[in-house]
Amino acid sequence: MRLVQVLIPEGTRASVVATLDEQGIDYAIFDEVGRGDFEAMVQFPVPPSGVESVLEELTAAGIREEAYTIVLPTETVVSERLAALNERFPGLRISRDELYARAQDLAPANSTFFAFLLLSTVIAATGLLLDSAATIIGAMVVAPLMGPAISASVGTILDDRDMAARGVRLQVVGLLAAIATAAVLGWLLQQTFLIPPGLDIRTISQVAERTSPNFLSLFLALGSGIAGAISIMRGSGSTLVGVAIAVALVPPAATSGLGLAFGLPGVALAGAVLVVVNLLAINLSALILFYVAGFKPLDAGKYEGVRSSLVSRVTTIAVGIAVLCIVLGAVTVSTYQTQSYERQTQVILEQEFEQANVEGVVLVSVTVDYTPVDLLIDEDPVVDVLVGIPRDLQAPPDLAQRFDDTLTEQLGRDVVVRVGFVEAQVSDGETPTSPLASSPRITSGGSIALASSAPALSS
Repeated sequence: MRLVQVLIPEGTRASVVATLDEQGIDYAIFDEVGRGDFEAMVQFPVPPSGVESVLEELTAAGIREEAYTIVLPTETVVSERLAALNERFPGLRISRDELYARAQDLAPANSTFFAFLLLSTVIAATGLLLDSAATIIGAMVVAPLMGPAISASVGTILDDRDMAARGVRLQVVGLLAAIATAAVLGWLLQQTFLIPPGLDIRTISQVAERTSPNFLSLFLALGSGIAGAISIMRGSGSTLVGVAIAVALVPPAATSGLGLAFGLPGVALAGAVLVVVNLLAINLSALILFYVAGFKPLDAGKYEGVRSSLVSRVTTIAVGIAVLCIVLGAVTVSTYQTQSYERQTQVILEQEFEQANVEGVVLVSVTVDYTPVDLLIDEDPVVDVLVGIPRDLQAPPDLAQRFDDTLTEQLGRDVVVRVGFVEAQVSDGETPTSPLASSPRITSGGSIALASSAPALSS
């Protein structure tokens, strides 16, 4: 429920009162003595979805748009007409004036915006290097990039070009500033002893999560944009915090910056693609939802112009997303193919050992080094096989090549196979039920031998 307070200009008191009576609204009127061109102040409760239409009726009754008007949230309203008002205005959407005010708050002053942006980037970059999910979540909460995305959409819908332009500008400059901050921080840390020399950030799980953007990232961003727009439309500001955590704009920007600092253009590009996709999808979904919800410009005469501007902006964003979807599609397909290849490799080698059924010989592990990048640049997958073998059994010298031939024939792709042997003992009381479930014990003084199908490694 909202409590609306409006100043009544001289000579319009009767028409204002008549309008409120027609609307079935309880009101209270107080004499106004502070400003000479107003004769009274009226205040009345109304559901959030009714504020906009009631104010339009009052404007027609003589209330000037630039007059003193306050809309306040209320805890409790007791009124005989309250039930009828709720039935008349059943929606939960706030008025466009409230939406405009909330959008202004979401794009704070430049000093505040960039202070929070730089701090959140530092926190996110540190969390990435520490592989700390909790630290990264903290950066998501502090990050201010979600606000300008919403305010840019509101500015477009309400035909406030300054708000829309500032929202877009803050997003672009903020993204570049976040990447630059992470790059500088990453470079500085490499000059200290705070991180190990020769650190490969691609092996950090939190970084790896943000260097393989796929179509699921697009769905996440679209959903987050819709949730953010709904939270603003319905006055649920606390929901926006959860949305900011879900879409996670700053961590991928920090990942991109660290990629530049560590000389890894692939990491930098992947992180940048992810954050740009997120921002574009948020803008697109928020624009569409605000339009569908029926928000119109503050000046009704500009409605047709807003429609033209909206179509132009939606088209531009959709084209940008479509271009980036080429990258998302390539990553999605290549990720599926590499993971499928890894699983098929494990199944084939398990079957080989089951069919061989050599007493005392167990398959300890199979690992496949095959990433989407390897697939895209046509690099051969590397398969590492670890085999447990008794001391008195001679290891086949050509086992790696035999595995290589089998995998190449069944999977239709060249592969490099490396086989390692460990001396293993298996107790008589229990027979391993699955080769991969076995945990062979390495005897003291045991040795490891390596056989490989790669020509440079074969002996």
